[in-house]
Amino acid sequence: MSDAAPTKVVRPLSPHLTVYRFQPTMAMSILHRITGAALYFGTVLVVWWLVAAASGPAAFGWAAWFFGSILGRLVLFGYSWALIHHMLGGIRHFVWDTGHGLQKETSTKLALANLAGSILLTLILWIVVAAL
Repeated sequence: MSDAAPTKVVRPLSPHLTVYRFQPTMAMSILHRITGAALYFGTVLVVWWLVAAASGPAAFGWAAWFFGSILGRLVLFGYSWALIHHMLGGIRHFVWDTGHGLQKETSTKLALANLAGSILLTLILWIVVAAL
């Protein structure tokens, strides 16, 4: 046996978040994942509302009370924004799948348009619903 100490193998480090500069496309990718996860939980509320509607006036009264409260409206506002934002992000990814919009400047503009469009469309939706 050799008396020499084993040599330490130097391996490359994986890229870490501190290596990357924060960019709009990165933020929208993260937000797309977050809104996708949020939609799972929001869909539970939609199912609750549907089951309550099918269960009768008493159950539907509780659901209507919750969704009519300030907290319920805040949850619905967030759910509708997440739904619209995730949809626009999906359209953006579909455009990328066709081979368009992959240039750095264009993808950054699409990412910012995704955020601005989701906020604008959500506000328009809620203004229209409030006017009814």
